[in-house]
Amino acid sequence: MLQKLKEYQFLLEELIKRDFKKKYKRTVLGVFWSVLSPLLTLFVMKLVFTGFFGNNIPFYTTYLFAGNLIFSYYRESTTQGMSALMNNADIFSKVNVPKYMFVLSSNLSSMINFLITLVVFFVFAAIDGVTFSWRFLVLIYPVACLLLFNIGVGLILSAMFVFFRDTQYLYSVFTLLLMYVSAIFYQVTSFPLHIQRLFLMNPIYVYIKYFRVIVIDGNIPSLAFNLLPLFWAAAALLIGGTIYKKNNQRFMYYV
Repeated sequence: MLQKLKEYQFLLEELIKRDFKKKYKRTVLGVFWSVLSPLLTLFVMKLVFTGFFGNNIPFYTTYLFAGNLIFSYYRESTTQGMSALMNNADIFSKVNVPKYMFVLSSNLSSMINFLITLVVFFVFAAIDGVTFSWRFLVLIYPVACLLLFNIGVGLILSAMFVFFRDTQYLYSVFTLLLMYVSAIFYQVTSFPLHIQRLFLMNPIYVYIKYFRVIVIDGNIPSLAFNLLPLFWAAAALLIGGTIYKKNNQRFMYYV
């Protein structure tokens, strides 16, 4: 696969540029929407949930922002990845290129938005009084795992969307449910221990919690917890890669 990426590096770069520019085409604020959108969501969540949960959670603004940042990146990345094949059918139906390139480019385009918003997140964390330390460098690990996880989920969704157009509607309902079970605006410590462990079966919660432990608690997660982001990333890539390999030739008949 690495050899393929090197071989089609120019194509991948051009696809990333196209996807990034296309998102903000004919908008007044352009790329600033990548910052403004999560800030508006943060404002609404803080306005609604501070009275219910904010009084018991330290650095609640940062707590909310971390959850919203990770979830928004996941939702944007996978939603764009889901339609990557269908949106580029006119290309790969005429030119022999690896089809996963389109899913990869859409995910990397979303990663650019995420990194821009991440800078704003650190600014808000500083305003909120969070103490910065060298441990913040460890955030590279969960971000890399989340990127791989999103690519894997994107591969799965894009294949499903080719065969079942209803996928887009079902996925919108799923992401809404996922938002409420990812502890974005509440703490899981209020639940019994066995329920808290169930949250670890939610990959998005795992990535959100990793961010919060580093940024808010100022600690590095345990070795066991460090394995979880890698496990979910590897599982998603394995499943997504297997689906693509199995259905690679069939895609042409359904797009």
